[in-house]
Amino acid sequence: MGDIAPGWTQASAADFAELMAPLSNWGRWGTDDELGTVNLLTAEHARAAASAVSTGECIALGRPLTIHPALDNPQPLLHLMTGSGDAAAPIGGSHASDWVGLAYHGFAVTHLDAHSHQFFNGLMYNGRPAGLVSTRSGAAAGSVVPFARGLVGRGVLLDAPRAMGREWLEPGDGLEPADLDEIAASQDTELRPADLLLVRVGRDARAAIHGAISPMTAGSPGLTGRSLPWLRQHDVAVLGSDVQNDVMRPGVSAHPMPVHAGALAYLGLPLLDNLLLEGLSAACAARGRWDFQLVVAPLALARFTGSPVNPIAIL
Repeated sequence: MGDIAPGWTQASAADFAELMAPLSNWGRWGTDDELGTVNLLTAEHARAAASAVSTGECIALGRPLTIHPALDNPQPLLHLMTGSGDAAAPIGGSHASDWVGLAYHGFAVTHLDAHSHQFFNGLMYNGRPAGLVSTRSGAAAGSVVPFARGLVGRGVLLDAPRAMGREWLEPGDGLEPADLDEIAASQDTELRPADLLLVRVGRDARAAIHGAISPMTAGSPGLTGRSLPWLRQHDVAVLGSDVQNDVMRPGVSAHPMPVHAGALAYLGLPLLDNLLLEGLSAACAARGRWDFQLVVAPLALARFTGSPVNPIAIL
């Protein structure tokens, strides 16, 4: 890689660093902290989130894993059987077992991004050098392991297409702070500190009609970089979407991904990418309420930059 990352210029990087400096959470919870905004998810917040549960209905937000390649899934799951019923003994007990290979970052797999997934100006969250994440050893800092304790709290869905009277947002549509405020107001939903915020743009509703697309070339709706002060102001603990959170413009191959850079590297705010939100959207609309208890359980993958997840919304 050269001195300037793809999609950035020296001027845009300087402007972004200036924007994020007063928003940074570096040192907020101590110089050794590796949780970032997950510090906001106290036991009290987990308990209080139970008040959002009315029916006990559980909705899984994880996207089904598939072995089939697609425009938004160029590196599908690799699934091998290491034992099967083909060799089952006709008498006595036998077993089947599997081996899985998974490139979970990208646009196909529902996953949690840990702090070590993103750097800016050669640093990750809390000022740690990017070099602590190496090809040989993985993430010596900022890994997903501290999050494996479980992320539990009040989840809030901001349903952008429904609030805007649309079926879905189009690739390149960017959500600004004013949009987020208007969506919350239209749902009569109050954002509170330590919320796990989910933003639906209608990815799967659009794909059901028009088919899957490659966000790298066709673009994707999402939040703009100007949403970062809004996220810091509301002290969001976890941010997720049915896309990769950042808006991506059609025809632009080098996307700078400012929401990823600002949230992970400066705010210490973990991201949930590629959630499956259609069922949750319908259920929230039916009950006229857009908050719920949310449970996210990353795997304790030592030195990994994230983890595939299957978050559960409890209504």
